[in-house]
Amino acid sequence: MKKLAFAAALIAAPLSAQSSGPAAGVSEERLRADIDTLVGFGTRHTLSEQDNPERGIGAAVDWGLAEFKRISAQCGGCLEIVAPERMVSGARIPTPVRLRNAVAVQRGTERPNEVVIVQGHIDSRVSDPLDWQKDAPGANDDGSGTVLVIEAARNLSQGSYPVTIVYALLSGEEQGLFGGRLMADYAAEQGWQVKAVLNNDIVGGSCGSDGWCDDAHVRLFSEGPRADLTDELRAAQRREGGENDTPSRNLSRYIDLLADQYDGSLDVRQIWRADRMGRGGDQLPFLEKGYPAVRITVAVENYNWQHQDLRIEDDIEYGDTPDKMDFPYLARVTQLNIRALDALARTPVPPIAKAEAAVQTFTDIKWTEVPGAIGYTVWQRRTDEPYWPADPVIANVVATSARLEGVRGDDWIFGVSATAADGTRSPVSSAVPAGQFAPAAPKKDDSE
Repeated sequence: MKKLAFAAALIAAPLSAQSSGPAAGVSEERLRADIDTLVGFGTRHTLSEQDNPERGIGAAVDWGLAEFKRISAQCGGCLEIVAPERMVSGARIPTPVRLRNAVAVQRGTERPNEVVIVQGHIDSRVSDPLDWQKDAPGANDDGSGTVLVIEAARNLSQGSYPVTIVYALLSGEEQGLFGGRLMADYAAEQGWQVKAVLNNDIVGGSCGSDGWCDDAHVRLFSEGPRADLTDELRAAQRREGGENDTPSRNLSRYIDLLADQYDGSLDVRQIWRADRMGRGGDQLPFLEKGYPAVRITVAVENYNWQHQDLRIEDDIEYGDTPDKMDFPYLARVTQLNIRALDALARTPVPPIAKAEAAVQTFTDIKWTEVPGAIGYTVWQRRTDEPYWPADPVIANVVATSARLEGVRGDDWIFGVSATAADGTRSPVSSAVPAGQFAPAAPKKDDSE
């Protein structure tokens, strides 16, 4: 109840799974049809054919671009369709190959440079990561994330937002996160202020390879110490705290609380590490650039049904095919993403906050003014508490500073959220070293 009370305080949204918002339009039938189309390409391996209209990665990316164009036509040309590309090579790409992403950009009406990104990877593989000839249906990994992105575009494009939403289908994930790196570089080249990246990878199944099933939860991974910390910031964080207050971690808290507001929604299980043990996904290149990013994935994975040749051994079926997916579960993960994108695209970027409390019996909180905010809310929690409390310290402050009398800052973590004109609040930006929703400060040149 305490967490739900905070959700109501932080995010203005109806407590109903039957909301009239964009998530209500999610179609399980469309998700199924799109998965069948993707599987129909045979393989989507990054090294597969580029110019075959019916088989291979080229046909799959072309289909993704065509779907975005169809969606754009239905909203009066509201999407800009682009296909960033480059030649890549690496340990799993022995000779250079053309790599393309399929991207649709829904420009914000007020702050088009402020961006939220939803993405999934369109490529697939079998047991041998270099085998591009065998059928690799890739239904759940990551056809599920791909069709989720397309379904999000169909529903969110029917409205308009002050902030830009980017829908991205990435190639080359299985060969070394190449599509994610290309997309992160593209965002930097565009000069985007990336507020949040929702990476959806393996989001369409509910049973594990040991028979354990869980269709009530979804896992959300977020980094602890930032990947882009400088030595100076790392030292400051060790001294003052903040290891559990990165922008990605606060984004994770935000989505968890948002999910709690809707009856019948999946329960978010926050996993406080950047990704699964020993593995990685396309959120990592964004984190390396200092962009807030999280990975959304199933509550329990089935390792027999991912990265496997299609076969039956000892009465065990291997391979990532549509019949092993849970489409009602995928629809609910899609709704969660849409609700998060809808909220994030309406809110201002979280302000940069700073707490001053050394050798004094009060704490001064200061923050930057951000475009689109009509006010700010100050939050405070104990250093050993995982979540922000139900009630803020101060709500709807018009100024950009506040003094907390009698509050000795050593014992607390502070944060500030920004409020939009419709009352929706942004994620909390923690007042700790490198707590801002922006890349960490670059190292100073020694010659300066």
